[in-house]
Amino acid sequence: MKLLCRPVVLMVSFGLLISCDGTAQLPDFNNPITPPVQVLIQTDISDALKQALEFGIDSAVAQASVANGFLNDGRLRIPFPPQAEKVEQKARQLGLDAQADEFIETMNTAASEASKKATPIFVNAIKRMSIQDAQGILRSDNHRAATEYMERLTRDQLYAAFKPDVEAAIESVGVTAVWNPIVSKYNALPMTEDVNPDLNDYVTQKTLDGLFLLVAEEEKKIRENPEERVTDLLKKVFGSNG
Repeated sequence: MKLLCRPVVLMVSFGLLISCDGTAQLPDFNNPITPPVQVLIQTDISDALKQALEFGIDSAVAQASVANGFLNDGRLRIPFPPQAEKVEQKARQLGLDAQADEFIETMNTAASEASKKATPIFVNAIKRMSIQDAQGILRSDNHRAATEYMERLTRDQLYAAFKPDVEAAIESVGVTAVWNPIVSKYNALPMTEDVNPDLNDYVTQKTLDGLFLLVAEEEKKIRENPEERVTDLLKKVFGSNG
């Protein structure tokens, strides 16, 4: 009987090393913890988030950079700078409605023009997202988590890279040519405090705000709406997270 026990034990032990698909899986004693499955899952999460953000950015830039993309969209439309609202009021009181409207239009046109150059800057930022960051973002209940992560990480870098394009766009569409006469007339009035806000800074910030807003909306769609998950990877990762 003792002689029979050994073969039985060996057969049972061997059976435990057989996987569900019938393939023998021998233990790796040199590397007992094998991570390929976990690494694959982590990579899927990272790649899916990057893919979602790339889709979001493509859509955001397309919406913002189309003709009158900022001007005709109430969410994006750039008004007079807050510190210059009194300038607009006074300009309209003085019968300068056409000039005030032209200023708003040209400022928004500058934003749309500058948006055309935003894509590579955003894409480079996406590529720097780590796997650990991606996992935390996917598990977050905040449907703007990926967008806020990117904004927090890259806002200053994007601003520095984006502002020269905004300046060029502002000059090309004549914003300053419209702005300067309005401000000059306002500053010439008695009992008024001179106003001269940095239009380049203002339009750059508002342009970035608009783009991030649109990206956030696209992120939310992919998280909440299965129909927006247009690739197998997005369905796999966001579907399993839902």
